[in-house]
Amino acid sequence: MEPEEVQEFGKQLKEASESGGESLKTISLTISILAVLVAMVTVLGHRTHTEAVLMEGRATDQWNEYQAKKIRMDNLSVTVDLLGMQPNTDQAGVRAKVEEYKAHIEKWKTDLDQEQERAREYESEVSRAEAKASRYDLGEALLQIAVVLASITLFTRNKTYFFLGVALGGAGLLVAVSGLLVR
Repeated sequence: MEPEEVQEFGKQLKEASESGGESLKTISLTISILAVLVAMVTVLGHRTHTEAVLMEGRATDQWNEYQAKKIRMDNLSVTVDLLGMQPNTDQAGVRAKVEEYKAHIEKWKTDLDQEQERAREYESEVSRAEAKASRYDLGEALLQIAVVLASITLFTRNKTYFFLGVALGGAGLLVAVSGLLVR
């Protein structure tokens, strides 16, 4: 570049910054606000994903407890059947044991219903957390695109990118806020 061209380019930059200085400040401030919103939605998304993983663990633990009780109940049922088929010398003792085992079996039947209900509640909480996280992820993506589009305005001086970025940012914010409403 020739020295005269450098001076001319410097004058053009100075004129552009003086004439569009206020506009550039507005665009820069908007980009900064969008970036802060991206950070906030990202944190919400990460926490919600973590919540979903923890709830999935609880649901799995609950189903494991259900399964363990079910196996014990089934084993005891087989034991009751076997005691009834074997010859023995102490009929009263066997009958007392069978009644005791049947009482355990009845208790476990009600316990199993409760265990199953709790596990299903945890599973529904997992689904809810995943739905929230999906909305946060989409909101985050839209806000990130909005930051990029608004930033392009600084280079091109074409305000169409700015307005498109602001519109996408608004849509991203709405999607992210809708994640708070998932129940």
